[in-house]
Amino acid sequence: MELSHWEYTTWLDNIDFAIVGSGIVGLSCALTLKENHPKAKVVVFEKGVLPSGASTKNAGFACFGSVSEILEDLKTHSEEEVIQLIRNRAQGLQVLRDRLGDKKIDYQQRGGYEIFSERDQILFQECLEKLDYVNELTKEAVFSKNDVFLLRNDPFPFQKIQKQVILNQYEGQLDTGKMMFFLIQECMKKGIYILNSTKIESFSAKNGKIALKMEEFETIEVQKLLIATNGFAKELLGEDVLPARAQVIITKPIPNLKIKGTFHLDKGYYYFRNINDRMLLGGGRNIDFLGETTTALGVTFQIQQRLEELLKTTILPGVPFEIERRWSGIMGVGNQKKPIVKKLSEGVFCGIRLGGMGVAIGSLVGKELANLADS
Repeated sequence: MELSHWEYTTWLDNIDFAIVGSGIVGLSCALTLKENHPKAKVVVFEKGVLPSGASTKNAGFACFGSVSEILEDLKTHSEEEVIQLIRNRAQGLQVLRDRLGDKKIDYQQRGGYEIFSERDQILFQECLEKLDYVNELTKEAVFSKNDVFLLRNDPFPFQKIQKQVILNQYEGQLDTGKMMFFLIQECMKKGIYILNSTKIESFSAKNGKIALKMEEFETIEVQKLLIATNGFAKELLGEDVLPARAQVIITKPIPNLKIKGTFHLDKGYYYFRNINDRMLLGGGRNIDFLGETTTALGVTFQIQQRLEELLKTTILPGVPFEIERRWSGIMGVGNQKKPIVKKLSEGVFCGIRLGGMGVAIGSLVGKELANLADS
């Protein structure tokens, strides 16, 4: 595309900070940079019309881990690492809530429930036996005097599950669309430029600056480059992060829906919640790990069939429902759950691999990425 003088000088010339990715991390990073450098020119490049990864496609869980997920993390992380993971997620949620306010993002702390299928008796017993231990870790992480996880009799009309559930009394839910809308609005207020449908193909050092080769425009030079593409990071970087597609369905409104809150099933591989009178259900990546290690947005018959089956047999037994919409988002995962926030080379930094906890940890990672670029 040939650019006019006005287009080039307004949007693409004299950029102090270029950010790749307009998701939670990228926009949080941009806002922090602008707070630190009010006169700096900050430009966010986004390859999609809307954020392309998971920021506008996630389920809107304001959570920091279920008991079984935490026990699973302890198999590959030390106690201190797990405590820090939980602490970072809780702090990240607070950064998000403080920045936008609970009303704007429709934050509701209804509690989160981990439920266990009848066939998961061994996992259920392990979680019960280690409940006090996990509570001690979590209390240390979130500086709480009270137990975070509580054992409760199942108050919901589910079928084919254990008769008790584990309640996380601090878990909440929010509106993902409103969250991203108001993050964008905050960026616009502060004079941050956001260029959608603009893909950065590669970058290189040039004359003490960073040259960005773009698909749509000519190559430009910027002072510093910050990469916040999470599940798409492999397209630009060689870091230990793989894409992980997550598929989701949502029903049409269901009269008198009594299920309120957020729910985790099968070590968090399935998750569901109410959105007013609709039921949202996502997950199933564990059915086909290889096939879901992809950056291709889309849904598959196998996983969609499993999600519908769960709704019919377990979550909404005997309740008529219709699927209104199906979609997927791309997360970034790796061998470790700790995000990668580091300097890659002179003037180039990244904040990636959020491990499926983008809503919780994205704001904090964005803040850390911005501060790293200042160091």
